[in-house]
Amino acid sequence: MYRFPEGLYTDVRVEEFFESSIKFSMGQLEDCIERSYSAAFIRIFDGNRWYYAATTETGAVQSEIDNLAVMTSPTAHIDDHPVVQLFEHHQGAFRKFEENNLSKISVRRKLDLLKGYFPTVEANKFITSWAALYLDCATVKKLYSSKGTNLVFDSQQCGFMVSFIMADGKKTFSESYKQAASNFDDLPGGTDELDRKIVSCQDFMLQAEPVEPGIYPVILSPLAAGVFAHESFGHKSEADFMIGDETMKKEWAIGTRVGASLLTIVDDGSLEGSGYCPFDDEGTRARKTKLVENGILAGRLHSCQTAADLDEEPTGNARAISFEFQPIVRMSTTYIEPGTLTRDQLFAGVEDGYFIDTLSYGSGMSTFTIAPLLAYRIRNGRIAEPVKISVISGTVFETLGEIDGLSDRLEIQSFVGGGCGKMEQNPLPVGFGGPYVRIRKMNVQ
Repeated sequence: MYRFPEGLYTDVRVEEFFESSIKFSMGQLEDCIERSYSAAFIRIFDGNRWYYAATTETGAVQSEIDNLAVMTSPTAHIDDHPVVQLFEHHQGAFRKFEENNLSKISVRRKLDLLKGYFPTVEANKFITSWAALYLDCATVKKLYSSKGTNLVFDSQQCGFMVSFIMADGKKTFSESYKQAASNFDDLPGGTDELDRKIVSCQDFMLQAEPVEPGIYPVILSPLAAGVFAHESFGHKSEADFMIGDETMKKEWAIGTRVGASLLTIVDDGSLEGSGYCPFDDEGTRARKTKLVENGILAGRLHSCQTAADLDEEPTGNARAISFEFQPIVRMSTTYIEPGTLTRDQLFAGVEDGYFIDTLSYGSGMSTFTIAPLLAYRIRNGRIAEPVKISVISGTVFETLGEIDGLSDRLEIQSFVGGGCGKMEQNPLPVGFGGPYVRIRKMNVQ
């Protein structure tokens, strides 16, 4: 399709992108937007450095290739370069959403979906302010390379969020109800879950008392466990963080014990959801990468460049947020694998502790901080009264070593809106999750 210059590695990523956004505030429509574009990212490698270009004129890709090539220093044996040797070169179409592409769903259906939740929110006397947001995006990517890549694949995600603020005198509480799916018809249309969410938030606002600070056993919900895995461990598994850092290479040497023997953490871009990427933006096929296996550091996430630098294998984690950016090492869907205990058995193991249900945010690298929203005291193995917790925190290695129980069901969390940030590329859609996770000791404040 393109003429690739001799003595250089070249690849082209063409993106066909569609998105829509609908926003209501207190039942009044504020935004209703649809947007689509086609664009391309071109890069050339001469064995010493990379050369990049991006264009919204897909008919100008060949001229962009030619212009970049003028600046390079071609190498006769470029295919023998360690980085170039690692590039996979798949061919064919891997379209999963061609028939159910979100661009085919009418705006009216999206509006009606959101409006179906309005009466439930408006009926609650404690809700003083609320908003509803629908978002979707669908992308078709076409990859071509001088190694023979000729590949087409797609991804998409849609979903909505109903956020609300409750008040009763001086007591206030803010939360949101979120749903996401890969296909529009898989989004829930009933209000039962939203009803339950509003009731739980109302009870929390009216009854929650401040936590007694200290060191306690804690159980994380699959949502909280996923955020913990992503923030506290996933980022440190991205191999570009350790390039040129000898101290970090020693600390994160493969084979090092980093957690309890029942702990396995995985990243897998092949799982459907907001982290789905069947191929990364270099054309590497997605695969299940075990980052921790039975408590031992077993792998890390790579682009072809970082894999060559560390003498390891690519993992399909070179991702860019759009055609304007080069791929960098990013997570896809990161999760803790389930264990063998039922949920009831897991809770039965805690006489006095706390359960973290939903979160405001999480952050961390060597140390981490999680700010809960809905949280509860555990008494004699059962969920008891709601409590207000500002943060739970700790060091990553110590906390991973304190995990002593995992429930037997995996729940993967998907989202629309927001995403993972790294360097200047934000937000990138990712997924995460896990089972319910029991930790012997955490600092609760």
